[in-house]
Amino acid sequence: MAERLSLTLNNNTMASSFRTQISASRLLRFSSSGSKLSFPSSSLSFTRSLVSSPLLSQKRSQATLVNRSFSSAATSQCTAATDPEQLKSAREDIKKLLNTKFCHPILVRLGWHDAGTYNKNISEWPQRGGANGSLRYEIELKHAANAGLVNALNLIQHIKDMYSGISYADLFQLASATAIEEAGGPKIPMKYGRVDTSGPHECPEEGRLPDAGPPSPANHLREVFYRMGLDDKDIVALSGAHTLGRSRPERSGWGKPETKYTKEGPGAPGGQSWTPEWLKFDNSYFTEIKEKRDEDLLVLPTDAAIFEDPSFKVYAEKYAADQDAFFKDYAESHAKLSNLGAKFNPPEGIII
Repeated sequence: MAERLSLTLNNNTMASSFRTQISASRLLRFSSSGSKLSFPSSSLSFTRSLVSSPLLSQKRSQATLVNRSFSSAATSQCTAATDPEQLKSAREDIKKLLNTKFCHPILVRLGWHDAGTYNKNISEWPQRGGANGSLRYEIELKHAANAGLVNALNLIQHIKDMYSGISYADLFQLASATAIEEAGGPKIPMKYGRVDTSGPHECPEEGRLPDAGPPSPANHLREVFYRMGLDDKDIVALSGAHTLGRSRPERSGWGKPETKYTKEGPGAPGGQSWTPEWLKFDNSYFTEIKEKRDEDLLVLPTDAAIFEDPSFKVYAEKYAADQDAFFKDYAESHAKLSNLGAKFNPPEGIII
């Protein structure tokens, strides 16, 4: 299941001072922590396969502290309206982060997993799930499908610290869309103004995200994505985001520990990718899955299903042959996913 960012403040001196204060504050929090979190990895969700961002081996104490920082700050800012100018600045900061940390895959996954809990059969917000920022809470981070996503929170915490006028729900989706564009993908037609949940009691129950190896992959994908209100074209187009990222067996149970494409990084080496250039967004996922010529490239049961199921295959063949068609449909499906279950303030959303 995969656009750009970076920030500049008008007053460089003020920006430098502000960042220094933030860094000092976070360092004090990190050094005082002694508690640990446990993130189960017994199953791999479909979008969880965008599993590994390089440079993501954090100490557990740091992960715990950042997670607590997200949770406590979020409670007091749960309905903050998103500020358009802050969104623009934050997008520039995210671009810088992507260009230095090579974390495109995990930021895509962060946005997808926050939105992917949506249930169209539940009308009440936030019980219906979706893009509401609930993934910042420990109880949801500990869902098996979200193993490792605390690393994504660690990566963007400093950006949230600088921009109180941006909701967590918006920041997750902004980071995801920007990662796609920075990796060479299409521009996603996004809108902002998402309202955050107010506490961990509003997190969805576990089990709403897809699995990578169910007994009947095509049926499973339809069951999960149809529940979100998405269709077969959306399923196949979104599958193409696996052109980014790697799967690490120690986290997910899937993939090889290392391949010729991942043994030297960039970032932390290891894992198995779906494509040779796993930080480049293009249609190579479809061409590689279709050919199945390279044993160093990953093919999950849910990946194979897009060329085995007759309805899915129509779109998979189209995208393998026509990258422009893939980009067009992917951008539409990603935007649709990013809005699922969201409550906007203002109701019509904000375009930047």
